[in-house]
Amino acid sequence: MEISMSDEKLMQAAWYEQQGAAQEVIKYGEMPIPQPGNNEVRVKVSASGVNPSDTKVRSGWGGIPQVFDRIIPHQDGTGVIESVGDGVKQERIGERVWIYEAQRQRPFGTAAEYVVVPSKQAVTLPDNTSFVEGACLGVPAMTAHRAVFADGSIKGKTILVTGGAGAVGNYAIQLAKWGGAKAIATVSRDEQAEIAKTAGADNIINYKTEDVIQRIRDITKTERGIDRVVDVNFTANLPITSQVVRPNGVITTYSAGDKPDAKPALPALLLLMNAVTIRFVLVYIMSEENKQSATRDITKALEAGALQHNIARRFSLTEVATAHDFQDSGQGIGKAIIEIT
Repeated sequence: MEISMSDEKLMQAAWYEQQGAAQEVIKYGEMPIPQPGNNEVRVKVSASGVNPSDTKVRSGWGGIPQVFDRIIPHQDGTGVIESVGDGVKQERIGERVWIYEAQRQRPFGTAAEYVVVPSKQAVTLPDNTSFVEGACLGVPAMTAHRAVFADGSIKGKTILVTGGAGAVGNYAIQLAKWGGAKAIATVSRDEQAEIAKTAGADNIINYKTEDVIQRIRDITKTERGIDRVVDVNFTANLPITSQVVRPNGVITTYSAGDKPDAKPALPALLLLMNAVTIRFVLVYIMSEENKQSATRDITKALEAGALQHNIARRFSLTEVATAHDFQDSGQGIGKAIIEIT
């Protein structure tokens, strides 16, 4: 849906009009404040979260096309509902919210002072969660929820989270523990191990210095002890995950790896003989039912104080390009956040 614009009031925003390197294409300036349409809300943005998908779309990674002439980036954010369109209760005005998929099939995301989104995509933010913390949710938390719970209850099960210090992995560990599972996490260095430990991982394996398969067998006391895998790199990790997942277990992955044309060698007979399910998760095309389930559970976990949030670094609205470069560099552990108001 196109967003109608007011000619009277302006807002500060970051945007790009062509794909390319962040420092070359991202611009800053004023734009008209958007007006909410039917079943939409306008949010005064407090914080905007940067995701890998945001920077990939901006760069044209893997041949991703630019759909709109001008794009304000970022799917995730937080703020306060300032006005509502027809079909939305006036009582929502003044509500603290966390936002997901703000720029999904729309030109303007959360890297601005105001954003308009469908009302259902502005979710009540519990009082115990700050705006900066809430901007960490969205893509990673909803991806983690789907990866952990797609195949039903996890109570009493053992879950392997590869890349346990990453944005998705960190939430996956916490949601696994919230759901009553045992969580094993893999990491590559000591600072990542500390993050996974803080998230609640029962066991942590350094995949660069330890034999991951043997360690999992020692921990679970069986050759195949993993009920479900939440996987950060399907191509690289399949030789391990296929060896440790239980019969009738599930490998759920949300990333094929760094190379868009990667072609993993699939041990088809091994997976067949163990009736292993392979599930791919892409948050943007999850069903509406799954999205609503995720937002409900994430909010419940927030209210229970069950979720901590990894903030790698904070930036201002005029530093969006620098934040994109920081995200792509892999220097930080956690999410880059743009603080707006």
